[in-house]
Amino acid sequence: MKEVKAEGGIGNISTRYVICVLGSIGLGIIYGLKTNFHVAIVSMVNHTAVAGGSSHDGAAKEDGPFVWSKTVQGFLLSSYFWGYMISELPGGRLAESFSAKWVMFFAIAINVVSALLTPVFAEIHYGLLLVLRVLQGIGGGVTFPGMHVILAHWAPPTERSVMSNIVYAGTALGTVFFMLLAGIIGAKLGWMWIFYIEGGASALWLLLWFFLAADSPATQKKINPEEREFIMKSLNQTEGESSGAHELKMPWKAAMTSPAFLAILVAHTCSNWGWYMVLVELPLYMKTVLKFKLEENSFLTALPFLTMWIFSMIFSKIMDHLRGKNIISTTTARKIATGVASMGPLICFVSLCYLDGQQTGVVLMTLAVTAIGGMFCGFLSNHIDIAPNFAGTLVAVTNTVATIPGIAVPFVVSALTKKDDSINSWRILFWITVALYAIEFIVFSIFGSGEEQAWNKPDSEGESQPLKSTAPTKA
Repeated sequence: MKEVKAEGGIGNISTRYVICVLGSIGLGIIYGLKTNFHVAIVSMVNHTAVAGGSSHDGAAKEDGPFVWSKTVQGFLLSSYFWGYMISELPGGRLAESFSAKWVMFFAIAINVVSALLTPVFAEIHYGLLLVLRVLQGIGGGVTFPGMHVILAHWAPPTERSVMSNIVYAGTALGTVFFMLLAGIIGAKLGWMWIFYIEGGASALWLLLWFFLAADSPATQKKINPEEREFIMKSLNQTEGESSGAHELKMPWKAAMTSPAFLAILVAHTCSNWGWYMVLVELPLYMKTVLKFKLEENSFLTALPFLTMWIFSMIFSKIMDHLRGKNIISTTTARKIATGVASMGPLICFVSLCYLDGQQTGVVLMTLAVTAIGGMFCGFLSNHIDIAPNFAGTLVAVTNTVATIPGIAVPFVVSALTKKDDSINSWRILFWITVALYAIEFIVFSIFGSGEEQAWNKPDSEGESQPLKSTAPTKA
């Protein structure tokens, strides 16, 4: 079959990549509006008063207006994940049975509105700010399931690694951009403008998504007919089933006892501990251990996510190229990518336990975050391989469990650094991270799979049916 070229679609660009780029920007906004708070809170809190020091201390000039204890700060940083956890599974089922497009739209709308209200609510009481963070988490929680459903309907198997990476690497690029901008805005204009400017600019995405996005090629009016045919045939879709898996009963027992799925679950959970260590706590590590100031902190915190994005784009293209040439299987590609995403940061965190110095710390953290980028074309896109009909629900389940580290990390860091914020406390945190990365590598290497599972096509009673061939049609 002749492969569709870039001409046609929306403008002169393939429609499936327009959807990918918009999805990437959407996830970038979600992560940006989540992580900008971790930069802003450094200048929002009066650290001198919290520590019991004098307001005339030299460090006080960088302090903010809020005397929030370490415990309150921990609640504010983790509250996002409370909402995140409760919304994922309902979000996954909504995306599969109703509309992934509209699930994404309202998720980002909630985050935009919450960002704009953050300065006002923070001034009134931190309890109101905590509610906003929970609402942002509810919106953020449905985005991964929503985009998994979109990818299941739009990504041909031979382009799945690249398209998944484009979408999910947006989390890294959004983190970079929003963190850098937050540091500059916070230093020049004040912390409250971080939320006004970034929240206001993000609202523009809603218009683009409303007019350009669609749940599937079958419902996209602007797509080139040849591209629609190419995508649907490569995914063995028909007009009747292209809208999703709403007529299929979720095979819960088969899925939850599947070694291939459980391998993703373990890898996702273990990886997220390390992910949230760098995403949530890297600004604090840069400030307290490496002694960087706010503007330097935001730049050096964002830098690793830029290198992650560059690496993940190149790496995913290599994986798809090797798969397309039948040099490696999908299973091997997913295991290689997950191995890089686990063993790379493992080595860096071990090194951080014993090597000192600002430059060394920055280099090692940059390498660790960069290597984590392998997860985008590793276990994170693996749900679509093993069960495309239920990709939204499956990623909702794994991401819900994997959110537990997001809640735990701020409290564990707070508890360990409350009395001693030196490298000694951070070494304990790093060794916990190393152990979890080792578990991720071992479990996924043994049980991971890139093959579609029989339970992906259940009958009306949820029992597995024999699989039809899902091998991609060659160009």
